[in-house]
Amino acid sequence: MALRDRFSKKLNCPQCGNEGFAEASEVDDPKRKHPDFKVDQLPRGFGVQRPSNNQENFMIKCECGRKFPFRSVAEAAAERR
Repeated sequence: MALRDRFSKKLNCPQCGNEGFAEASEVDDPKRKHPDFKVDQLPRGFGVQRPSNNQENFMIKCECGRKFPFRSVAEAAAERR
């Protein structure tokens, strides 16, 4: 069984400015066809619109109604302590 890479991404809604950190993971095996991407935790105000095995296709919905791909509104989080 492959190990999972875990990471945090900062989400920013371009419509209302809602923001927070999402905790996500994917399989750390470049030979796999799909990385089995999963959002393990979303910040308050965000929900899953359409799950997907890839970050680019995973759709998020903000409480304001704006829908967007996970990757397009996410940025790498600075190391939190």
